[in-house]
Amino acid sequence: MNRRRFLAGASTCAAVGLPALVRAVETFRLGLTPVFLDNDATVIERLRSAFSEAMGEPVDLIQRRTYQEITATILDRSVDAAWICGYPFLQHRDSLALLGVPVWRGRPLYQSYLIVGADDTASELEDLRGDVHAFSDPDSNSGYLVTASDLARLGETPDRFFSRSLFTYGHRNVVRAVAGGLTRSGSVDGYVWETLASVEPSLTARTRIVTKSEWLGFPPFAARADRASDPSVRRFGAALRSLDSSPAGRDALQLLFLDRIQEGDMTLFDGIAERMAELSGR
Repeated sequence: MNRRRFLAGASTCAAVGLPALVRAVETFRLGLTPVFLDNDATVIERLRSAFSEAMGEPVDLIQRRTYQEITATILDRSVDAAWICGYPFLQHRDSLALLGVPVWRGRPLYQSYLIVGADDTASELEDLRGDVHAFSDPDSNSGYLVTASDLARLGETPDRFFSRSLFTYGHRNVVRAVAGGLTRSGSVDGYVWETLASVEPSLTARTRIVTKSEWLGFPPFAARADRASDPSVRRFGAALRSLDSSPAGRDALQLLFLDRIQEGDMTLFDGIAERMAELSGR
C-alpha cells in the first residue's frame, strides 16, 4: 500500500429508485486542499468510504489548489464542510463553525518547522537573511503565518528579509524545494515533515530542522456557522468524531497518521490568533 501521497480530490454520486419515482440521494460535499501531501487514490477512497459508511449517504471529496479557494467554497455553499487551516478559520471566525480537530500523536496540536538543507549551517531565522525561502500557502499557519509573524517581531517582512520568496502550494513541495536546493529554507507543517520522515526518509534526510514553533491548533474541519445545525452537517460532525470507532474509519486515520478526530474548542487556536495580531501590528 502506497502511503507516500496524501489528500487531493475525488467524487461520487448515487441515486435511489422509489416506486413510480426516482429521487436523487443528497451527496455531502467535503472540501480538501492538497497542502498535506500529494494525491493518493487509496487514501481518498478509504476516507470517502469511511465517511459514507458512517453517515449512511454518499460523500464527495472536492479538492481545490489553495486555502483561499477552499475557504471560498464553504462560504459560497459549494461544499458543506471542509478540512482547512487554523489561519483562514480564524480569518472567517464569525462565518465558520468548528466541527472537529484531528488528534496527532495524542494531541490536537502541531508545529511549524523552519527547515534548511541538511548541510546548511544556519541556527536561527536571522541566519537566513538575504536568501531564497519557500512558503506553502499565503493562508497557511505553519507554511506562512508563523515565519511571517516571527519576522514581524524583528521589524521585518518576508519581502524585505528574503531576497526572494515563493509559494509551493503544498508542504511536501516546500520540503522538495529545500532538499533540491531550489530555495535555501522553507516553512513547513511539522506533521507533514514528520510523516514524510516515516514514509519518504530519503527526502527529509536532505533537510534539517532549524527551529520549531510553539504547539498550535491542528488544521480543523469547519462548516458555515449558519449551517451548523443542518441535519447533514450534524451527521457529518458525528461521523467525523467517531471515525476511530469503525474499522473503515480507523483504516483511513491510520493512512493519515492520525489518532482520531475530537470535538475541540476555540481555545486551541489562541496561539494562531496571537500571531495574526502580531502580523497585523495590533
